[in-house]
Amino acid sequence: MECRQCGSPLERPGDFCLVCEGANADAVVLAATRERATLTVLEGEEVLGETTITTTPEEGENEVVELRNFAGLIGDELRRKRPEEVFAAGDRDVVRSVREDVHYAFYRVDETDPVGDVLSRRGTRALDVVERPVSEKIGGSHTTLIGGRDGMGVIASVAAHPHVKKVIPGPIDAGGKGSQSGLRAKVTRSDDGGNLRLLVRDGSSVQENRIVTTARDRELGERVREDLNDALAEDGFR
Repeated sequence: MECRQCGSPLERPGDFCLVCEGANADAVVLAATRERATLTVLEGEEVLGETTITTTPEEGENEVVELRNFAGLIGDELRRKRPEEVFAAGDRDVVRSVREDVHYAFYRVDETDPVGDVLSRRGTRALDVVERPVSEKIGGSHTTLIGGRDGMGVIASVAAHPHVKKVIPGPIDAGGKGSQSGLRAKVTRSDDGGNLRLLVRDGSSVQENRIVTTARDRELGERVREDLNDALAEDGFR
């Protein structure tokens, strides 16, 4: 394949061109199991190519190193493309490790047909991206968060999403029913304007936080909600 901008030869389809510094792919779909990862490279609605990376899972102390190395190989392939978005499906441990290795916007998609799911979304997925530090996305009159460091971790996980403008903490209700499950968080259904609510529970305390997104309507807000709940699950807060 040749670079779409300057015509220079590329080693693999969709590679970022180092000659003219031009991107040749805007998205990668990652379908991962614990043993195998398939990366499908997209430009618009065109499939440019596919790469498969495999590993032999280890057990015990060796598993941590083996999983990190597997995620690193996947991350290397993503860095070759420099996509605007990565759509991921499959094993959560693998996806979480890859997210920690790279710094692209990640979205969970249907595991049955991840590439088909992404292609069906391409025309409606475009939302404004908020490129601000997480700390600048958190505001409001209530500054106290339940759960201490874990509570801040929940807020930071949500605020890090590229389509979240602001997270506004609400008052804490300490009159709920006690729970032994520890801190848990859930993003509830979108309103008509695409904005969401984040419910954080810690023992008998509940805090409702408002999430302002770049979604324009309920449908797009629901897609952001799915991404956020998947991110919370991967970070251990669901």
